[in-house]
Amino acid sequence: MYIDKQISISDALAHIQSGQTIMVGGFGLIGSPLSVIQHLTEHDVNELTVISNNVGEAGKGLGLLLRQGKIKKAIGSYFTSNRDVAKFYNEGKIELELLPQGTLSEAIRAGGAGIGGFYTKTAVGTDLAKGKEIKEMKGETYLLQESLTADVAIVKAWKADRLGNLVYYKTAQNFNPNMATAASFVIAEVDEIVEVGELSPEEIITPHLFVDAIVKSEWALTKEGVRQIG
Repeated sequence: MYIDKQISISDALAHIQSGQTIMVGGFGLIGSPLSVIQHLTEHDVNELTVISNNVGEAGKGLGLLLRQGKIKKAIGSYFTSNRDVAKFYNEGKIELELLPQGTLSEAIRAGGAGIGGFYTKTAVGTDLAKGKEIKEMKGETYLLQESLTADVAIVKAWKADRLGNLVYYKTAQNFNPNMATAASFVIAEVDEIVEVGELSPEEIITPHLFVDAIVKSEWALTKEGVRQIG
């Protein structure tokens, strides 16, 4: 006997509320949970803090939520993939916290590992170091970066079994596995759901213990752009 974690996207969205911090996987639109994001455009939620590498693209992915004014703050490393971000920031419509990409990834990993923060040489001596603790160790200067956690993580995987074990497709893995460890509630959007036992233990990247709900993809990234599937 086991708990089948597959639910509808609408049921999954009940766990996302205004004012929460949410992690969203993806590098650009690759490995981004596009279906859940699409449904979020119709969900009554706002004042979100979003932790993601970037805020999608203009009018695509998280860019849809940005245009709706649902994102209060974005924490990420590559905001210029979406020109709307600069426009909204200059108009005072969004707060931004810029982190170097490696620092962002490690801050999420540390959050999932229960580590409060870590010292890094990256960004020392730059504007990104302002307000952060500086420490000298072994003749080198480091700054303290606090780890990142979230209320909800929305990740994208290739396959899942009904327990919630996840397999990723090539580079679509990107930030998703780390985010799946660093949130109180984890929603995994997947392209294919198989029965328990059909996945080889060696191919599983995210164990089911980290996943609270799995939903089936309805939107996908193709050569022609984002389109509805199924």
